[in-house]
Amino acid sequence: MFIDTHCHLDFDDYDKDRNDVIKDAINEKVRIIIDPGIDFDSSKRAIEVAEIYDCVYATIGIHPHNASKTDATKFNECMKLIENNKKVVGIGETGLDFYYQNSDRISQVTLFQKHIQFARKFDLPVVIHQRNAEKEMVEILENTKRPSKIVFHCFGGDEEFFQWVNENSFYVSFTGIITFSNAISVKKIAEKVRLDRVFFETDAPYLAPSPFRGKRNEPRFVRFVVEEFARIRKISVNEAASITTENAMKFFNLV
Repeated sequence: MFIDTHCHLDFDDYDKDRNDVIKDAINEKVRIIIDPGIDFDSSKRAIEVAEIYDCVYATIGIHPHNASKTDATKFNECMKLIENNKKVVGIGETGLDFYYQNSDRISQVTLFQKHIQFARKFDLPVVIHQRNAEKEMVEILENTKRPSKIVFHCFGGDEEFFQWVNENSFYVSFTGIITFSNAISVKKIAEKVRLDRVFFETDAPYLAPSPFRGKRNEPRFVRFVVEEFARIRKISVNEAASITTENAMKFFNLV
């Protein structure tokens, strides 16, 4: 069994065939799909999708790209979606992205800190997006009372940042990038990550694994991420799937 821990099923990329996409995933032994919100509307749609399909769960949050467009009222409306909803299993996708700079740094940092506060309040895990913001990420999480569980989705960062993540027992999630021939640094991290602190995702509709690179990604393709990780770690695909499925189930409190 597989779990796709990060797949944007609520996006309009799937409006024409969402039901078929989910059926195809189930046929490929994908047991659970987590749909992360990236703003209020996306978070609301993610919950709506999760309420239709038993195998789908949602996380709610504001992506750092959308930080400067989100005022306190809209953020609080988003967080209210948590209340009395068993299909909401985490906070995020939140974090910092200083590569694209679609939002100013102050807005990103402020909103990220608010997400952390709500995650602690509701005792939910946090799904973090981090790109080109390693220093600031360390500073924030070193100087903030943290939520109980944190995952760096679509892990990106140098060896030093990974060492800090590892020392703090944070989780790491890999995408189809791990299958790319030029993803040397990601493959090196995969060699070292703790087996009890790793799971997988597609980040669909983005980052399709190498056999489908350039095409729309789908949750059924998470198998290729698992297979590549198993190859790197020299373990069987069944073992890799079993260990990481258990990790994800515990992380999102689905056991």
